[in-house]
Amino acid sequence: MKATIERATLLRCLSHVQSVVERRNTIPILSNVLIEAGGTGSVRLMATDLDLQVVEHLPAVSVEAPGAITVSAHLLFDIARKLPDGAQVSLQTAENRLVIKAGRSRFQLPTLPRDDFPVIIEGDLPTSFEVPAATLAQLIDRTRFAISTEETRYYLNGIFLHVSDEELKAAATDGHRLARFTLAKPEGADGMPDVIVPRKCVGELRKLLDEHADSNVAIDLSASKIRFSLGGEEGVVLTSKLIDGTFPDYNRVIPTGNDKLLRLDPKSFYEAVDRVATIATEKTRAVKMALETDRVTLSVTSPDNGTAAEELPADYGSTGFEIGFNATYLKDILNQIDGDNVELHLADAGAPTLIRQSDKSPALYVLMPMRV
Repeated sequence: MKATIERATLLRCLSHVQSVVERRNTIPILSNVLIEAGGTGSVRLMATDLDLQVVEHLPAVSVEAPGAITVSAHLLFDIARKLPDGAQVSLQTAENRLVIKAGRSRFQLPTLPRDDFPVIIEGDLPTSFEVPAATLAQLIDRTRFAISTEETRYYLNGIFLHVSDEELKAAATDGHRLARFTLAKPEGADGMPDVIVPRKCVGELRKLLDEHADSNVAIDLSASKIRFSLGGEEGVVLTSKLIDGTFPDYNRVIPTGNDKLLRLDPKSFYEAVDRVATIATEKTRAVKMALETDRVTLSVTSPDNGTAAEELPADYGSTGFEIGFNATYLKDILNQIDGDNVELHLADAGAPTLIRQSDKSPALYVLMPMRV
């Protein structure tokens, strides 16, 4: 194999594929990226961790000899990163080594044969539809912060996608908070199986979406695999196994009878919560909200660090009461609210609270209270 690639192009593509590769691997070839130079003047890069696979095509300056080899993904990425801007990078195989030349720099890296490189078998992916990249990015941003990190509850370690009536819904929860995002059902999504997209796949997809913000993402899936194709023929394809588990019926925790409505400016609310939470410790993460007519008082009490309080103007007309929330969880949700209004639909100090921008908003959040 011998090919020459612009440094900027190589670096961009390597940044996508190398982040799929785990730093520690018991199987040596999983640390490698597969480089395939074709006769058509393009080069294909591929990386996998056996659950997630990314394939990207990039234009080459020239392909003098087609071929394929695998080499350490992180090492090649580090080398490309340190080469000078505007350099042309020559990649050539010789005696089980990959020779990299750029300007006066020359590297020789050990390689492993292409035939040993594992590929995820996609099988049949019967459901196919397209979603605008910007919408998919919004869906991820509005939900992924609520994904659980508890490995024991593996079925919560991703975003749940399902179709109901005329909508495609995405939901994530860790048992303390729930985030849901709704969009109109795309054409072709009828009969789609309920799927849980793993956290790592969600993270890698989100990185790719910014570079393809003006295009559509083709999504193909079955009950066990999902494939995201960005940028058409010469773009990036991300394929992932899905989480094999049953997502809980989250609709049961979305309150419908919360009759106390509190309206605030989300930015001021976020900043006030952030300020009073400065003195909070691991044991006292709760921020207490005392609701009165047209105002809310936030307070935190810490045995070690003292007390903090702040009063905010608010639109509230129901009976006053006190409720506590985890300050971090509350800030995570407020961070997702655009505009100058946030609605908190409350019932009492022990019931889950519904939070949204308005009843027209595609995003909806549920937050469990804390004892204070």
